Amino acid sequence: MSSPARSPAVIDRQHCAITFTCMPRIEALTHDSCAGIVLAAGAGTRYGKPKALAENGAWLTAAITALRDGGCDPVIVLLGATGPDPAALNLPPGTRWHWVADWARGLSATVRAGLAEAARAGTRYVAFRPVDTPDIGAEVVARVLAAARENESGLARGVFHDTPGHPVVIENKHWEAIYTAAVGDAGAGSYLGTRQDMVCVTCDDLATGADRDFPEVDAR
Repeated sequence: MSSPARSPAVIDRQHCAITFTCMPRIEALTHDSCAGIVLAAGAGTRYGKPKALAENGAWLTAAITALRDGGCDPVIVLLGATGPDPAALNLPPGTRWHWVADWARGLSATVRAGLAEAARAGTRYVAFRPVDTPDIGAEVVARVLAAARENESGLARGVFHDTPGHPVVIENKHWEAIYTAAVGDAGAGSYLGTRQDMVCVTCDDLATGADRDFPEVDAR
């Protein structure tokens, strides 16, 4: 017996645990609002546990704070390996969250979920910031977001010592193409790698931008 077709649902944004399989309709917008997306769905295999739990949640809190204080509203945390219940994460008040049920398919599933959530929030821009880049603070986010708003393409990303990093800020006119192109662990890279109009914003003076794949080992 076939299952009934799923109809669009109304989401409680404070307790959202529904995964949608299609992008909402994108509207042309004139305001400069930006949704901040914390990429925190991975299992953290090399780290030894999901990085959403790293340093007793300090990385996750830092990511949320950086996006919020850097000019993003709303801030949405994308969860996966930690399960659909965020209670153990002690998210700051006002933080939205979304559980990506197919997170194990790769980064692309999480990026698609983030784009869909930003579309539902009705923002013009989205800023992606991974949970495992703990020293990327609000000043970095604000600088990159300002560059995206000033660039006709609506694309900007942080660069550290000539290495592309985060946040990556993307105007909504690109979202459908990224949603379609994202496969496996490529995330938005398969689309953004073809763009010649990405503004690379040097942020060496503000952070290292380094991602942390392994826990620190205390010197003996």
